[in-house]
Amino acid sequence: MSAPFDVRSADVLIIGAGPAGLSAATHLKRLGVGNVMVVEREPIAGGIPRHCGHPPFGMREFGLVLTGPAYARRLVDRAVKAGVELQLKCSVVSIDYADDLIVTCASNRGPLTIVAKRVIVATGVRERPRSARLISGERPLGILNTGALQEYVYLQHLVPFRRPVIVGTELVSLSSLLTCRKIGAKPVAMIESRDRPTVRRVSMALPRLLGVPVRYGTRIADIKGRPRVEAVTLRLPDGSLEDVACDGVVFTGSFRPESALARSAGLEIDGGTGGPVIDQFARTSEPRIFAAGNVLHPVETAGWSWREGRRVGAFVAQDLDGKLSKPEHAIKLTPGTGIRYVVPQRLVPGGGGFDHLQLRAACEVSGVLVAHSRGRAIRQQPLTSGPERRILAPLAAFSEADADVIIGVDDRPSTTIRSGSACV
Repeated sequence: MSAPFDVRSADVLIIGAGPAGLSAATHLKRLGVGNVMVVEREPIAGGIPRHCGHPPFGMREFGLVLTGPAYARRLVDRAVKAGVELQLKCSVVSIDYADDLIVTCASNRGPLTIVAKRVIVATGVRERPRSARLISGERPLGILNTGALQEYVYLQHLVPFRRPVIVGTELVSLSSLLTCRKIGAKPVAMIESRDRPTVRRVSMALPRLLGVPVRYGTRIADIKGRPRVEAVTLRLPDGSLEDVACDGVVFTGSFRPESALARSAGLEIDGGTGGPVIDQFARTSEPRIFAAGNVLHPVETAGWSWREGRRVGAFVAQDLDGKLSKPEHAIKLTPGTGIRYVVPQRLVPGGGGFDHLQLRAACEVSGVLVAHSRGRAIRQQPLTSGPERRILAPLAAFSEADADVIIGVDDRPSTTIRSGSACV
């Protein structure tokens, strides 16, 4: 016998129960929005933090230093107490446009259709797996990304290896070191293909304190072992090869937005971020669908995503009241030399919205961040940054632009920069 077909309605439907989604939902309820629903494909809400059994989480949100699972539980408790309806183990299959937004879901309770006035996509990010990194070799047990490692350790209480190699030097790479420490594992090396860390150098004190050697300009050329990892072959900076004995490999970072749903819904996707294109109110190319959190910009901290979700919740409440500027006549913001992406990618007339543009450098850059419109520089600020580091530029500086803007890095000296104008 087939399951009954369930149809429900919501003023706002949020897809994803991580920090951004739960924050948006809670704030919407506090602003008086009647029916706010969150759907989440996992059996437990809270997003990535519930996998991270180490601090620090929650200092800005709760004034406490919490582990990831404790932080996630507080976010969920706050949302439920505010009156948010959670639908767990519920995967969104499609979003269709009509007079209202028709969201089709699948769950172990049967099919579910949700008719919503507004939707917020907060589906987060995923790490780039081994296959996408084009690393050859055997396919033994013991090859994981950080999320899988943390799920094994903190949720399933398993020990997947004792002497792994960690690939990457992002913040999440340092998180993997703390996870290894939790189970008594001692990484034999942390490797980075670039000649310097992705995080700021001060953060690399952690592997030194844990006695983990860091090798720059180094890549994995091959993985060996059956049925488990036995060794990796490293390609060193001079091109030579070296075999290193180990029993696991952790591929960390290199995040990509979880944007498959946004793509299937026909939303415009940004080539730089891989996530939806938005305006300064987080509206996508379908103005009734908003986006928040790391689906917009890989990757930010849980606290940043929480704050952004709260802002987007406020924008949605204003939109329901008819108080947002119209989405027409937007100017485009395009990354230029040295810049990988700009978020938001569109600005509509009327002001308001986010306080800042968020950018990422394509490589190590040092010079001046310059925004040009109609061939004229409308904004300049000194800039020294590396990949995956947040760069902010005040959105108000672009409010007078009446044509598309290109934002890039000029490495020539300039004497026109105002003191203190950098925001990196």
